Amino acid sequence: MSSYFDQSRLIWKPLPRNCTAVDAFRRFINHKHGFHLQNYHDLHQYSVEDYTFWLDLWEYLHIVSSVPPNKLQITSPGRTPEVPVWFPGARLNYAENLLIRNDDSLAISASGESGKVVDYTWKQLRGMVREMAAALRVNGLVVGDRVAAVVRNSATAIVLAIATASIGGIFSSTATDMGAEGVLGRYRQIQPKFFFSESEVLYAGKVVNLMSKAYAVIEDLQAHGLQHAILLPSGITGRELTPRPGSKLTALSAFLATGDNRELTFEQLPFSQPLFIVYSSGTSGPPKCIVHSAGGVLMTAKKDVHLGADLHYGQTLFQYTSTGWIMWTLMLTALSCGAHVICYDGSPLHPDLRTFLKFINDQNVTLFGTSPRFLSEIQSQGIKPLELAPFEALASILVTGAPLTPSLFAWTQEVFGDTVHLFSTSGGTDVCGGFLTGTPCLPSYAGELKVKALGMKVEVFDPEGNNIEHTSEPGELVCTRPHPTIPLFFWGDTPDGKKLRETYFSTYPGFWRQGDFMVINPKTKGAIILGRSDGVLNPSGVRFGSGEIYNVMGRFSSTVEDSLCIGQRRLKDLNERVLLFVKMRPGNSLSSTLINDIKDSIRTCLSSRHVPAYIFEVDDIPYTVNGKKIEIAVKQIVSGSSLKPSGTVANPESLRLYQKYVNLEDLVNATSKL
Repeated sequence: MSSYFDQSRLIWKPLPRNCTAVDAFRRFINHKHGFHLQNYHDLHQYSVEDYTFWLDLWEYLHIVSSVPPNKLQITSPGRTPEVPVWFPGARLNYAENLLIRNDDSLAISASGESGKVVDYTWKQLRGMVREMAAALRVNGLVVGDRVAAVVRNSATAIVLAIATASIGGIFSSTATDMGAEGVLGRYRQIQPKFFFSESEVLYAGKVVNLMSKAYAVIEDLQAHGLQHAILLPSGITGRELTPRPGSKLTALSAFLATGDNRELTFEQLPFSQPLFIVYSSGTSGPPKCIVHSAGGVLMTAKKDVHLGADLHYGQTLFQYTSTGWIMWTLMLTALSCGAHVICYDGSPLHPDLRTFLKFINDQNVTLFGTSPRFLSEIQSQGIKPLELAPFEALASILVTGAPLTPSLFAWTQEVFGDTVHLFSTSGGTDVCGGFLTGTPCLPSYAGELKVKALGMKVEVFDPEGNNIEHTSEPGELVCTRPHPTIPLFFWGDTPDGKKLRETYFSTYPGFWRQGDFMVINPKTKGAIILGRSDGVLNPSGVRFGSGEIYNVMGRFSSTVEDSLCIGQRRLKDLNERVLLFVKMRPGNSLSSTLINDIKDSIRTCLSSRHVPAYIFEVDDIPYTVNGKKIEIAVKQIVSGSSLKPSGTVANPESLRLYQKYVNLEDLVNATSKL
């Protein structure tokens, strides 16, 4: 078998000086404790051996608090043994830590497909938060109440989240493209007191009216404790649509007018105060309601964006995201670094990709957050970014949402140039942060995630629970030490956290299993994510991840637009077989020659056991609304399980395309007779 690291070639070197934020943090710890930590790996080792690291981080990140942490007690037992209470006794407010500036510099710039950019200063942001918080308080929001929203990525969404946090409410948002049942599948569970909804948005050049969805959600949620429903102005014209009589919807302007002009105050709350409720993908069942703490989100996201991505005071972050993706919380927390953030609502492909790339340049973006799908689209269109614009301000590109293949990694680095630090991360909604990340103080290797994130004791386990990361063999991504963004609990779980424990701690008792299949390069110490471990392919007992196949498929990107690799094992099957589905680019079709070329490449790059039993052409590949391929649901469908797609499937009609593959023999026989 070829090595997993055959394509892991050096593609970028850091500047020869220790000027990054993480280098400064390492020097800070050395000076404070008299240590001699020489590099990132030394720093990481300290971060997972001594909980004092989190006190160091609190101090270095300048966390604002009314009661600082007790240096003698960093954690205390929680209601779930695996989830300790962090910094008992400390008091702080997440919103206060975001609004650290109050000047006339830019805090937020909001834009979309129209090209119009609306700027907000830090003073204006604070004023809008004050106005929103006053209205929420007057209308009864208190600590622990839930505020839910179907909202686009906008300044209003940011204001709503910060205002809710200033009071101690719990904020939960979904993107505007989610259907009513998907929204209700989430919000029925958390029973919000307040619900905010967009009225209309623009996406891919089309006006999408959301009024009927808003009415349906509100009518249902009123039976689950909803007291206030607020309609946001049009995301296209800015005008307010008039709610229909008797709908119990209030226009935003009328809601804000109920405020009493009180000063903005920040409730001082425990570190473990619930802040956000986010959701598991729920592609094959009801989504789990994951509750994250204010202190945990603040420290972890600020650590990731400042130390991992090297974002500094006054720089600009543009994370392309919806409000339904966990990366939106990273964008929000970047304000705590004193950074300027870009909100973009709409398709990056409309009116065209070149316009979007020029927007990144024109906004002087320092850190751009994106996905492999976006980069692949640039590549497929033959665009050379540096021929469009100089991108003089761009220092880093953060890629998340899916593994970045070695070929796409190398291509992206080449076309953006060696002044840009390109890195990939892996973490998730579950921990509101990264387990694996990048750092500008170490070189980059194509296809590898550079380092384990600070404070995250990541290990690779075999099925028996042995650490095998130094063997170059793949295994489960496991985190063997608690950290502050382990979820507090699942909303609606039993008091002892039974569902949470079954989800994350049942495979390796006491240790967090993320559900990713990975391998560590002993030479570089970088990691490769091979796919979801619950979707691990296992033909004839040989385990491997779909990511390995996708890496090879990058060679066919000129004709193959997308692919999906899953295992099929029906009740009558003795062994699992691997099926590869491909979506062809316009003007291309899956020929027998191409099928043989794909199989030969997989056999050469990986092994004969990696070669799919069958390769089929399909019209569409299913994705979640957050842009992740849906492998598990397709695996269940082709293996004969009945499945009702949840609201998190962006293109649910695509799942029906795979139902015929349950009767694989009939399909193959019919094809062979043609």
